[in-house]
Amino acid sequence: LKGLDLPFVSPVGRLDKASEGLLLMSNDTRWASGLLDPASHVAKTYHVQIAAMPDEAMLERFRQGAVVDGELLTASSIALLRSGGRTAWLEIVLDEGRNRQIRRLLGAFDIEVLRLVRVAIGGLQLGELAKGKARHLTSEELAT
Repeated sequence: LKGLDLPFVSPVGRLDKASEGLLLMSNDTRWASGLLDPASHVAKTYHVQIAAMPDEAMLERFRQGAVVDGELLTASSIALLRSGGRTAWLEIVLDEGRNRQIRRLLGAFDIEVLRLVRVAIGGLQLGELAKGKARHLTSEELAT
C-alpha cells in the first residue's frame, strides 16, 4: 500500500495465506460492516482451480453441499468456467464467509484446490488489477 497516501486502514474481511485476489481496505467501519455482515448477504465471487475434471453430476453434488465437522457448507452458486488436461476452473459464489469454506467444501469431496482467487465482493470487481497492486475505489464503487 506504499505510495497510495492512505490514512490508517484495515482489511475488510480476510483471505487465508494460500488464497489471492481482491482484498478491500478501509477506515470506514460502517461501510466495512455492511459488506461483512452475514445478514447483508453480499456475494463474494471466487475463481477456483481444482485438480479434477468435474462432470455435471459432480458439480451438482458440490452445489448440494457437504456436512464438515457438523457444519453444512454450501455455496450460492457453483459453475464450471473451463477445463482441460487434469484441472478445471470453477466460479464459486458465497453469500457468507466461513473460515476456509471453499477449501473445506471441496475437500469433503476429496478435491484438491490448486488456486483460489477472490474476483469480486458484491459489485466490486478485481478486474485487471495486477497481483500485489492497489488502487482507490471510485465514488460509484463506494456507492454500491
